[in-house]
Amino acid sequence: MASSRNAKRLAWIDCPGGGQVWVEGTTLFVGHMRAPTGTSIYDVADPTKPTLLARIELPAGWHSHKVRVAGDIMIVNHERQGADANPAFGGGLGIYDVADPHRPREIAKWRTQGKGVHRYDFDGRYAYVSPTAEGYVGNIVMILDLKDPARPEEVGRWWIPGQWQAGGEDYPWHDWTPPRCHHPLRQGDRLYVSYWHHGLVILDIADLARPKAVAAVNTSPVYPHPTHTCLPMPAPLKGRRIMVVADEDVAKLWPAAPAFTWIYDITNESLPTPIATWQVAGLDPDGAPQPPMMGCHQPSERFQGTIIPFAWFAKGLRVLDIADPFAPREVAFYEPDPPPGHPLASSNDVTIDRRGLIYLIDRQRGVDIIESSVM
Repeated sequence: MASSRNAKRLAWIDCPGGGQVWVEGTTLFVGHMRAPTGTSIYDVADPTKPTLLARIELPAGWHSHKVRVAGDIMIVNHERQGADANPAFGGGLGIYDVADPHRPREIAKWRTQGKGVHRYDFDGRYAYVSPTAEGYVGNIVMILDLKDPARPEEVGRWWIPGQWQAGGEDYPWHDWTPPRCHHPLRQGDRLYVSYWHHGLVILDIADLARPKAVAAVNTSPVYPHPTHTCLPMPAPLKGRRIMVVADEDVAKLWPAAPAFTWIYDITNESLPTPIATWQVAGLDPDGAPQPPMMGCHQPSERFQGTIIPFAWFAKGLRVLDIADPFAPREVAFYEPDPPPGHPLASSNDVTIDRRGLIYLIDRQRGVDIIESSVM
């Protein structure tokens, strides 16, 4: 049975499982995990009765499991997923006009070489993406200008030295997992970049054409989980600049206990320093190895004040208050029942809308719409 504290479910959307949810106004956008379903759009003006408005499909072997919207522009990723992918479709970004969410209209497709785009941030003008690119090992950081959405233009890129194979760079990771940019997030003139098993990087992008590394930290040699998201807080907490860093409970370099989230002090941004961690109570009683997808996945990129919702794979929604960044505390949770036909929940992404309602998607099936008294 589902369990909760300071949270209750208003509705469940029976839809294919997904990788990301995003809300603009009272329109919910869902990026799905597997073809043929690519992106679904719902009216959630009445959150107890969500209504499907439109659905975009993809060919086999590709997925668009991420979606971001700003104003009337929606961008979705196109990433290869499986050996049967038709190369003619190609990886990159699909760019849509969603002024009428009943009829999303494709404006352009931005293409990249290789597997495609994994994650990205989008502020309505610039997209900060993690594509594979010709001549590079793994995913890199790239900045696209969408001033004219029909003609996206690359304005900057960054990579860890050694990734540019075609440029003759020496590859130093023969005894380590290859580098892979996972997810850039912008705040001001900084990009906060998760780099999977190569940790995190803070980039100065005051000059978008020439990103410069300010700092880099990697915990993977000690904790084997990949770095998934680096979420900076917009205002100081206890006089310190704070960043939430979520490790993802997948792709462990060796058998280990479930992944957790870190709290970093970035007051001296050249020396990011962990000051706290948080794990669901009872999930890791003794540090013994457990299966993947039991622990942390990611925080919501939207949050209110110091209250941050998290998607915690098998443990559903966890809502943390980090007003005291040295002692994060849980203020609400919602542990959903597993979707029909599955042994465990697999909560993959979470976001909130302007009403403070929470949207939690399971990568296997369904979206929960949740109301919490702490939001």
